[in-house]
Amino acid sequence: MSFTINELCTNCWACEPLCPNQAIYEAKPHFLIDSRRCNECEGDYPDPQCASICPIEGAILDSSGQMLNPPGSLTGIPPEKMSMNKI
Repeated sequence: MSFTINELCTNCWACEPLCPNQAIYEAKPHFLIDSRRCNECEGDYPDPQCASICPIEGAILDSSGQMLNPPGSLTGIPPEKMSMNKI
């Protein structure tokens, strides 16, 4: 089991110091997670530390590819309202 960080990551440095296993590292163009080190915070914390601090919706995925902070979860704005075009 391991989380992944995708291209939505903005390299804000919020998650890297919180990882209890030092699994998160800086890479270009965004941070990555070392799958050999990531245990999804099992046994360390009740919630994944990287996802709890990440300010970007959709940037961190679980091992099944599901977003830990899906669209609307941090902003409270429903995804369907975010995709509406302004006239």
